[in-house]
Amino acid sequence: MKIQQPRFRIRLALLFISGLAIGTHSAIAQTTPTTPSPLIIDLNMKSAEYQEVLGGPPKSVSMESGLVVLAPSKSGEKHSTKKYEEVLVVFSGTGEMRITGRQTLKLKPNVVAYCPPMTEHYIANTGYAPLRYLYVAAKAQP
Repeated sequence: MKIQQPRFRIRLALLFISGLAIGTHSAIAQTTPTTPSPLIIDLNMKSAEYQEVLGGPPKSVSMESGLVVLAPSKSGEKHSTKKYEEVLVVFSGTGEMRITGRQTLKLKPNVVAYCPPMTEHYIANTGYAPLRYLYVAAKAQP
C-alpha cells in the first residue's frame, strides 16, 4: 500500500511548526545579526534516505530539522535533547519514542510527539513498513 501525502499538507506542517518556533524564540531572532528569510522546502516523501530540512544558521536562527526514514525493526541512536526541545510529525509507519525513565510515546501517522529539553530518548520503528517523520529541534534554553 502506497501512501501519498499532498505537498500542501507537508508545507502547512512546516509553516505551522516554524510559526511555533518563531513565536517561542522571537527574543532570539531579534538579537541575531542576520535574520533568516522565509522559505519553502520541498520534502522528498518518496526517498528512503534522510533529508536535511533546516541545519541552523543561516537558514534559521537555531532550528534544525530533517525528514527521517527508519526501516522496519530499526532504531535511531539514543541521544539527549540537551538545551533543545524537539517535535516529531509522523507521516507514515508506526513506532515509538522511547524515553529514558519516562513513558514510551506511540507514533503513528498524523501524530505530533514532543520531547522536552534534557531528555534522553530514541525512536524505534515497531511496524512492518518504513517509519517516516519530520523532526524539528530548537534551542529552548540559553
